[in-house]
Amino acid sequence: MTHHITAPELAGVADWFKSSYSGGSGNNCVEVADLTATRFEAVAIRDSKDPAGPALLVTPEAFAGLVAFARNFGV
Repeated sequence: MTHHITAPELAGVADWFKSSYSGGSGNNCVEVADLTATRFEAVAIRDSKDPAGPALLVTPEAFAGLVAFARNFGV
């Protein structure tokens, strides 16, 4: 499952946060929100530079795969 939605549509539902591994400049960050306990049953991902822009909703399994890939390949 992958859905596109705008971040404002998640207002009141999403509690966005950045990884502690985000760069200090803040220019290359994504923010995530755990929506697994909501009607979306997903993890939301958005660009920190565009908080009113699009958000990508992925399954928890897909998000875990993304994190594993980034960790393994230093992305």
